[in-house]
Amino acid sequence: MRFYTEYLWFNTEKRREYVRITDKVREACKKSGISEGMILVSAMHISAGVFVNDNERGILQDIDNMLDGLAPFGPDYNHHRTGEDNGDAHLKSILVHHQIIVPVTNGDLDLGPWQQIFYAEFDGRRRKRVIIKVMGE
Repeated sequence: MRFYTEYLWFNTEKRREYVRITDKVREACKKSGISEGMILVSAMHISAGVFVNDNERGILQDIDNMLDGLAPFGPDYNHHRTGEDNGDAHLKSILVHHQIIVPVTNGDLDLGPWQQIFYAEFDGRRRKRVIIKVMGE
């Protein structure tokens, strides 16, 4: 069993952004040299996430609308009593989740035909990272 680790760093211009990272994860898979296994992709911050979905503007807007409906930006979160204003970002991170596992088959990501990997930033404009952990043979 072999392991390979790589970090991606982000400093988004906007508070909320969805960044397609499929190619970067695929590059890490190739660098690892494994042919069969899995890749863990995990946001290392409590106000960000990682998800798999279609790279289509409409569905990304639908995801954004859903998250805003469930956890709108606003001043009424208990978390804001600490002096922060990002309570919604913490909740959005839980809804999207902070990590995914992608299978590797024949040395490449084994994704469905329209599946893409995204980094979801909910409290950006500062430096954050994602870990890519490749495991396999």
